Amino acid sequence: MPDSNFAERSEEQVSGAKVIAQALKTQDVEYVFGIVGIPVTEIAIAAQQLGIKYIGMRNEQAACYAASAIGYLTGRPLLVIGGSPERNQETMGAFQEFPQVEACRLYTKFSARPSSIEAVPFVIEKAVRSSIYGRPGACYVDIPADFVNLQVNVSSIKHVERCMSPPISMAETSAVCTAASVIKNAKQPLLIIGKGAAYAHAEESIQKLVEQYKLPFLPTPMGKGVVPDNHPYCVGAARSRALQFADVIVLFGARLNWILHFGLPPRYQPDVKFIQVDICAEELGNNVKPAVTLLGDINAVTKQLLEELDKTPWQYPPESKWWKTLREKMKSNEAASKELASKKSLPMNYYTVFYHVQEQLPRDCFVVSEGANTMDIGRTVIQNYLPRHRLDAGTFGTMGVGLGFAIAAAMVAKDRSPGQRVICVEGDSAFGFSGMEVETICRYNLPIILLVVNNNGIYQGFDTDTWKEMLKFQDAASVVPPMCLLPNSHYEQVMTAFGGKGYFVQTPEELQKSLRQSLADTAKPSLINIMIEPQATRKTQDFHWLTRSNM
Repeated sequence: MPDSNFAERSEEQVSGAKVIAQALKTQDVEYVFGIVGIPVTEIAIAAQQLGIKYIGMRNEQAACYAASAIGYLTGRPLLVIGGSPERNQETMGAFQEFPQVEACRLYTKFSARPSSIEAVPFVIEKAVRSSIYGRPGACYVDIPADFVNLQVNVSSIKHVERCMSPPISMAETSAVCTAASVIKNAKQPLLIIGKGAAYAHAEESIQKLVEQYKLPFLPTPMGKGVVPDNHPYCVGAARSRALQFADVIVLFGARLNWILHFGLPPRYQPDVKFIQVDICAEELGNNVKPAVTLLGDINAVTKQLLEELDKTPWQYPPESKWWKTLREKMKSNEAASKELASKKSLPMNYYTVFYHVQEQLPRDCFVVSEGANTMDIGRTVIQNYLPRHRLDAGTFGTMGVGLGFAIAAAMVAKDRSPGQRVICVEGDSAFGFSGMEVETICRYNLPIILLVVNNNGIYQGFDTDTWKEMLKFQDAASVVPPMCLLPNSHYEQVMTAFGGKGYFVQTPEELQKSLRQSLADTAKPSLINIMIEPQATRKTQDFHWLTRSNM
């Protein structure tokens, strides 16, 4: 006689939305950011029912920024799931029909549409695996609208296990030996610690390398904190001098792109020797032919270097001429910054603002930053002491990332380190890109502190009196310079509109008091709108920030 219970089990139905959500859960996806609508609302609901946290954003861009930051912080990079028309309407001009899979192939490591609901777990596992293996990157999975509510037999869904963690690859032994020899023979060595080192969790081995051999190091923007910024061997305050005169440079997960001026003169010596440590083979040799390439996991390769250097007792002389040059330049640059910070004139300048902020920030806080001068100057003054605790506009210099990044960091802090604060430092122009995410921050009650450094413009603006004078002659569209924004805009009222706390500050004393109050309040988000001199700029630089072509 047939087993009726077995027959019932085999005929149990499950929706496509639940299959998708379960596939995500199996692959250790903890957070989903998005804006729901036809046809993906049910997927978000199903994800929540399985314990995945869903954070509804106000803009899809900001949702993607938040998800990408989560990937960086947790090691589960960005997976984009997009809805598409029902399969039987393809090529008919269906609602929002577009070749999404094909378009995304240009920008992702993997882009696919499952052929059936049954194939969803397989495709999502491959997407997650592709995103975390090798150099991490975004992947895209396309979901036809009719999949979401389609019912299929539970027994037809093939279980796919969680993908294995990325394999740890190591550099060739001979290349490690050569690299160690080049480092030992360097007269003016420099280590550059990139975002890749932070992502690889290489902080312990790199700090050991720095301290054991007394080597000067320079962090890239998101490499800050792999070794603490206040470490005696950090030469960030002499960045241009260190780059320009080093004879051997070791790159740990840092690319020779525009941020590092392509590795070319006059920012570097023509004969400088680069040792590249990177997980991505295609990155090796870009722009400059390296002396040595070390392909592999940055943490594993650093340990290989340590092992090789340990074979013969050696240490870079801490009293060398190179160290003396770097320390003198650091001292003069720090003195120039402190002089600007100590100015009593009002409105304040950038340096005054950031020095007062730095004095109060908790050592373990996440620092998120975006803007032009706000990000560039803030990076030189605000310190990071822990790895993966700085998030900024990165290689693309994308404006609008700040609030999404801050929301992601706040979610991670809330779940993994309760009480840890997130400080989001925004230029006033940058804040405008994703400012409505303040409502998201308030809705989820994330105690983020937003600092809007307000100079009334993009790069520079004008004060109220100048603004009024301009408008006497012509209408705003004809006479207002393109970089100007409305003077004295009260951005703090965006926060108070949604129930958070807002502060409008014009003096160092007001800044100190409002920041102290914001840090003391762990229950509510706050926004401090900091008015500065509209024409404030960076201190004089040895080189223009953007290396231009000589062609």
